[in-house]
Amino acid sequence: MKSRLDSALQFHQTALNVQARRQQMLASNIANADTPNYKARDLDFAAALKGATGGRSGPLALAGTSARHLPGGQGTPLEPHVGYRGEFQASVDGNTVNMDVERAAFAENSVQYEASVTFINSLLRGMQTAINGQ
Repeated sequence: MKSRLDSALQFHQTALNVQARRQQMLASNIANADTPNYKARDLDFAAALKGATGGRSGPLALAGTSARHLPGGQGTPLEPHVGYRGEFQASVDGNTVNMDVERAAFAENSVQYEASVTFINSLLRGMQTAINGQ
């Protein structure tokens, strides 16, 4: 029974992790709105979720041809889907954060996160009802 519960929730857990990472990136953009030369970053949610659920465990490992080579840094599996947001209006200090875009993306991601949590709660409540036999 536990394996069925785990498999039912695996996709939703992955979606929540991707949404949480995107929320961190958007919050970082907002926090650095006045930082000179800061480039706004965003996560392509659809591509990141597809990559995370597609069985890929992360970025490709670097091939070492000598024992003296240093190991490559291991990034997160979401790093290939992170990109810089395009500049909407040029600024003197080189900052590409547009607060209207960031606030809208932050609010949209928050609503999607809450919807995912609500869906998981209803799924668990349905499973609990089935277990209790009511």
